[in-house]
Amino acid sequence: MPPDVPQTHLAVLQQFRLIYGTMRQYFRVVEERCGLPGSQMWILQEVQRRPGIGVSELAARLAIHQSTCSQLVDRLAVRGCLVKARRPEDHRRLGLHLAPDGEKAIAALPGSAEGALPEALTAMPEVALKTLEINLSELIRHLPGRDDAFASVPLAEIVGNVP
Repeated sequence: MPPDVPQTHLAVLQQFRLIYGTMRQYFRVVEERCGLPGSQMWILQEVQRRPGIGVSELAARLAIHQSTCSQLVDRLAVRGCLVKARRPEDHRRLGLHLAPDGEKAIAALPGSAEGALPEALTAMPEVALKTLEINLSELIRHLPGRDDAFASVPLAEIVGNVP
């Protein structure tokens, strides 16, 4: 940035650094304690909350694309953390349940699997949240090289892939 950048620009940049760094640090702790990335832990947490949940509903609850959710579920099933079972009410559909390794991982969680940011957003008053949404939309509108596909990727996947 040029030396004549207004202090407000720098303050906002520092705020984004703080948010991003806090997320990275939290998801590092989650992975160290649980042995799984934060995005997979969030899936386990949702399955714990709603045993028998299907992949479509799970994807909707996490606000991620269904194919992304299916891939994460498959990884967890292969690792022995999730069990896929036919739903009694509709044998064509699969329901998800925690396996013993999934229960162990959940027990090791240091806090919410969603991470610090969703937790902070939930604590905000609705008017502040709406204002933030409007202002972030404006920022995104000016963002060069933006990739809207990131909106459907769990934060833990985005911040966890950086060395």
